[in-house]
Amino acid sequence: MASVKTVLTRVGRAVSAPFGALRERWRRWSRWRRALLVLALVAAVPLAALGSLLTVFRLHYTGEPAPEARTRGRDAVWLGHAWVDGRKTDTDVQALVRQLAGTGVRDLYVHTGPLEHDGSLPASVHPRARWFTEAAHRALPGVRLQGWLGDEVKPEKDALDLDDAPTRERITASARQVLDQGFDGVHFDMEPIRPGTAGWLSLLDAVRPVTAARGAVLSVAAPQIDPVPGLHTAAIALTDHGKWWDAGYFTETARRVDQIAVMSYDTSMPTQPLYGGYVAQQTEMALAATPPGVDLLMGLPFFWADQPGHDGDAETVTAAVRGVRLGLGREDLSRRRFGVALYVDFASTPEHWAAYRRGWVDVS
Repeated sequence: MASVKTVLTRVGRAVSAPFGALRERWRRWSRWRRALLVLALVAAVPLAALGSLLTVFRLHYTGEPAPEARTRGRDAVWLGHAWVDGRKTDTDVQALVRQLAGTGVRDLYVHTGPLEHDGSLPASVHPRARWFTEAAHRALPGVRLQGWLGDEVKPEKDALDLDDAPTRERITASARQVLDQGFDGVHFDMEPIRPGTAGWLSLLDAVRPVTAARGAVLSVAAPQIDPVPGLHTAAIALTDHGKWWDAGYFTETARRVDQIAVMSYDTSMPTQPLYGGYVAQQTEMALAATPPGVDLLMGLPFFWADQPGHDGDAETVTAAVRGVRLGLGREDLSRRRFGVALYVDFASTPEHWAAYRRGWVDVS
């Protein structure tokens, strides 16, 4: 027994010796040097986590998309305000017809607002809305026109208060107003809505019967889903800005509408493979969170910008389309109620349209 105790004692000394040396070195260090080491260790933890997350995004971009992962004829385009304020003419409508020919575009989100901060919609902001709906219905049979309404939202912005019942009533009246102009649906883009906002869900519950009674579509633009659980909570706590929704709130929104379009751009990804992998992951999560009877569209960046949150050389249509195809193939390849949404017409280039056609429409 004594020999065993002796062995254990020696082993314990051998194991603890390095830690003792480190402890002694720590004691000799200045307070400033100790603080620097602690800060370095604290910084290393989130950097390691970020590195792991970026690795996950990059891995999502690997593999080859399935040939069946292509347009289902349910794509959409966001159109700017010029179509309803008098700047566009019949010549522009004909050009739009040519641009959409042979694509999978079925829906046009036409900017008909913006809403006032109280939820009302002055008729003066869309004086040519009736002209456009009539001209587009003649020129583009089978394409649905949706009035795009939006505004910034409290508490982050001093604007719409969705938790205020009278505000929601005025927004509902604005939806009726848009349908009265000949639109086939209403498309809401209100930002930034924080997950858990009850007023947003109540608004959708109020507007859905209005659109249903007209045989019209209710659709919404939605933020991205947390790439890791709880990220939206941490982001709001640290920056007071809500960028993501949790999957549960995304589902609560999706089941109240006919169509949901994910704004899968402005991601802060620095390279095309990372951006494409991020979109692939978003596509998989959105497919899992969207009820099968609801159209799900993934947004494509039909614009270029170089600013915080958006690197135009990384966030390309080519990378986004490949990511969408990879995500669709992994999660729900047979899903028919799926498409992409192109943001936005007035910033698009021929190269954007060519990449969309090549990667999503004319897949061999």
